[in-house]
Amino acid sequence: MRSQVMVIGGYGHVGQQICLQLSEVYPGQIVAAGRSYEKAEQFSQQTKRRVRPYKLDVSQPLHSDWMDETKLVIMCLDQDDTSFAETVLRAGIDYIDISAKGAYMEQMAQLDQQQISATALLSVGLAPGLTNLLAAKTASMLSSVDQIDIGIMLGLGDQHGKAAIEWTIDHVHTEYELTEHDQRKRMKSFTGGRQVNFGEQLGKRYAYRFPFSDQQTLPSTLHVPSVTTRLCFDSRLATGALAFTRSLGLTSFLTLPKMKDRAISMIQSSQVGTDQYAVKVEAAGTDGKKVHHAALGIKGHDESQATAQVACAAALHLLNRRFQSGVFHIEQLFSLAYENGLFALVDQKTKEEQTLAIRASLLTA
Repeated sequence: MRSQVMVIGGYGHVGQQICLQLSEVYPGQIVAAGRSYEKAEQFSQQTKRRVRPYKLDVSQPLHSDWMDETKLVIMCLDQDDTSFAETVLRAGIDYIDISAKGAYMEQMAQLDQQQISATALLSVGLAPGLTNLLAAKTASMLSSVDQIDIGIMLGLGDQHGKAAIEWTIDHVHTEYELTEHDQRKRMKSFTGGRQVNFGEQLGKRYAYRFPFSDQQTLPSTLHVPSVTTRLCFDSRLATGALAFTRSLGLTSFLTLPKMKDRAISMIQSSQVGTDQYAVKVEAAGTDGKKVHHAALGIKGHDESQATAQVACAAALHLLNRRFQSGVFHIEQLFSLAYENGLFALVDQKTKEEQTLAIRASLLTA
């Protein structure tokens, strides 16, 4: 009988948190996997064997020994193709991916649904993830929605994993596609500044277009003509400096390996900023000639912990019952609930809840 959960990249920054949280419910059934058995073994020892180690390179041919025992795979590594996910899903193993790469998600959506015998859950984390859930909840407050704007503030003082910092730097000087008025348009990253009100404590801040995958998938899942996601940092100075540098085209230097490594090192060792994050979702729609607006937001601490919590709550849902086969984004199967100061991930079909123990609260205007 399949029972184990394989966390790929399980000894990484977010992967460790996922393993630790799930091992409290399923001790001995959580596996931290990756290319380095030594790192996996070291982490396993730290958990007193509640988490087991395993060497696995997803770019190499897969062996069935671990697949025969695995009920769920949680992918914490960015991938360039869907071959690993497709193999897992065809074997009847459920699959959760915390990737924020829009191109990868588009590839996943193209998988032959007839050959998938398990559930693939995408957009799991903070952004995408909580942003998707908030967007769905905000959209449900209006009779029709024409535009959704998502603002994300990240803290420079957070203990980001190297992969998360590298992903952000890689996408500052890039172009990407988003949907405006049901048309795909190509945009430059970190342009198109817009003021976002993150509440009375954090205030108004300028945020800039950034290629988070939520804006590339929400037009389809929520049937909204226009979706844009913007990013800023808790340091207004850092946000402004980066936007100015981007306007001059100088952020291209961050694509150079030495410059990128130096920037990653500076951010990791920086004493500037806090570990706060915030998300603000604003929706607009017309009813006759009148435009209606709705907005929701959250603020919290430690974005990697939020990503891990969303992944764990989703994992517990998938481990508790069998969902329909296919590829889904989180807002298609779940909704976000908030009551008495607590967040929960709610199964849309059964209404069963899994607590989201995130260090967060609703934004107040």
